[in-house]
Amino acid sequence: MARYVGSVCRLCRRENQKLFLKGDRCNTDKCAFERRAYPPGQHGQGRIKFSEYGLQLREKQKIKRMYGLVEKQFRSLFEKAERMKGVTGTNLLTMLERRLDNVAYRSGFANSRSEARQLIRHGHFAINGQRVNIPSFLVKKGDSVEIREKSKSVARIHGALEAVKRREIPQWLELDGTAMKSRVRDLPARDDLTMPMEERMVVELYSK
Repeated sequence: MARYVGSVCRLCRRENQKLFLKGDRCNTDKCAFERRAYPPGQHGQGRIKFSEYGLQLREKQKIKRMYGLVEKQFRSLFEKAERMKGVTGTNLLTMLERRLDNVAYRSGFANSRSEARQLIRHGHFAINGQRVNIPSFLVKKGDSVEIREKSKSVARIHGALEAVKRREIPQWLELDGTAMKSRVRDLPARDDLTMPMEERMVVELYSK
């Protein structure tokens, strides 16, 4: 599968918003977005005027990059959201939040979604006692996401749990840091997402 291997700080600068792709580093003065809050490239500091299509495209790219998906994955989730009952944009964001890599990151088991994906791929996580190594797995209400017993000594996970004290855990998740376990109290609602996202623009873009 194709994946982005360049500087992730360029992505934040391109979208003109912190996407927190480097975890705790994004909250320090080392953050590239804080130092150069303008798009990358030689014309980055020039005046940029976007068309309606350009604004919709930038919003789609921002959300896609925030959750670390490639276009095929993102489009597939959108098509599923479109077939579901309810508001398509809200359905899309809810499914993105329910991905196991996002839940692991939100719970504090990893400093970023990319780190969470790596830990999941290496088999450090279990859901309801069953080992799961698929980052795109969608959790359900009542599911228990935990670190497997043999992985509870991993230093990266301990470091992430220490860092999570500096950011809030979403209300739809319940973390037991001592047992290294998180429970899905409820499915995420639109109000639980604090990052500025205009999902309506994504729906308009894909509906053309």
